Amino acid sequence: MENTDVIIIGGGAAGLMAARTLAKAGKNVVLLEGRNRLGGRIHTLEHGTSLEPAELGAEFIHGDLPVTQGLLNEAGIKYTPASASMWRYDDGKFIAEGHVIEHWDEFLERIMQLKQDMSMEAFMQQEFSGEQYDGLRESVRAYVSGYDNADPKKASAFSIRKEWQNEHEDAQYRIEGGYCMLISYLANEFKQAGGHIYLNAVVKDIDWGKHHVTVSTDIGITYQATQLLIAVPLGILQAEAGLKGTLSFDPPVDYYINALKSLGFGAVIKVLLEFDDAFWYNDETRQMTGADLEDMGFLFSKEAIPVWWTQMPVHRPLLTGWLGGPPAAARLNTTDEDVLIEALGSISNIFKIDIVNLKEKLLTWNVINWTVDPFARGSYSYDTVETAGARKILSHPISDTLFFAGEYLYEGTAMGTVEAALTSGLRAAEMLLGYE
Repeated sequence: MENTDVIIIGGGAAGLMAARTLAKAGKNVVLLEGRNRLGGRIHTLEHGTSLEPAELGAEFIHGDLPVTQGLLNEAGIKYTPASASMWRYDDGKFIAEGHVIEHWDEFLERIMQLKQDMSMEAFMQQEFSGEQYDGLRESVRAYVSGYDNADPKKASAFSIRKEWQNEHEDAQYRIEGGYCMLISYLANEFKQAGGHIYLNAVVKDIDWGKHHVTVSTDIGITYQATQLLIAVPLGILQAEAGLKGTLSFDPPVDYYINALKSLGFGAVIKVLLEFDDAFWYNDETRQMTGADLEDMGFLFSKEAIPVWWTQMPVHRPLLTGWLGGPPAAARLNTTDEDVLIEALGSISNIFKIDIVNLKEKLLTWNVINWTVDPFARGSYSYDTVETAGARKILSHPISDTLFFAGEYLYEGTAMGTVEAALTSGLRAAEMLLGYE
């Protein structure tokens, strides 16, 4: 049994940010991570076929974000612009993004006038139910599912509206070396301040009273502390009790857990396909498509895997596929191999390359279904109509003893991002220090 001031469960961005902050403030901190690696939903493959990093999890810095970029600048980690053109493949044609969706101005006008929050699907059915709006409804659903990983039947219209009002379309970056560089920096800072990290430590039971916590792992190792910070993904806290990675509280904290369950948590499948050449840039593809895709960053379609992006501004032979929201959730039991077949079929249909030839060109592939990952059980959070009320409960610790951190607790405009996780971890640590 190990005794310490604070135990942190979860070695993702929120947990590591909190751990570093607390250790630097003089706290004795133990961090327990169930995986055999740190980072959580940040997972950089450091050496792909091209010996360049590839991201299975978080990949972009979406906007000029103070906490993320402040840490990167402090660490001396470089990040570079990742802006590039957007294209859409529709009805056999490549169309440069920027075309106006029919009825879009009318949609924006009405959603800005909305006074009472409701789900995005309910709003669409209330205001745009006619056949003439079929394309608009399809576009909105695709965006909410793809970008927010959300179920339009649950996602808050107010929240989506707020997000669209604060988009940073021109400010997007990638970290040189991958997001793992930031994770390593936080972990090293924490350890240098005296913190202890234990991997493969799958927490199962939490016995607690005011200012006293005993945490037990699935192999019976126990840790004791005065306070506990829980920095696991929302999907873990929403999952049925008894599943791998889920937590059991004694005494129960049902009031808090019920509030957590009213938040939205998305689903996503990410596909990495590395080919022997970046064929989407070559002359043959240009002639076949009738489009110059030289600076193509993102490609949207109606295929089984509907969103693809390149590594622009670098011409690297890596395509990343993205399937979010209800379509991803519906593939809970789909094998990685079957997802790969869907992915190759999507690329084959778009670029008119025979799938046999496409398989011959494929060097490596990776599929990650974050919804079936036992230590994530989903992608990232989104607001429901009930979220505002739930966050009033979640913004306070339980008996000054149990604290929570994660991107799902963030209330700013960079929802569902690493920035959200880091900000929440910092806030939780500062709150904990205030309860000494």
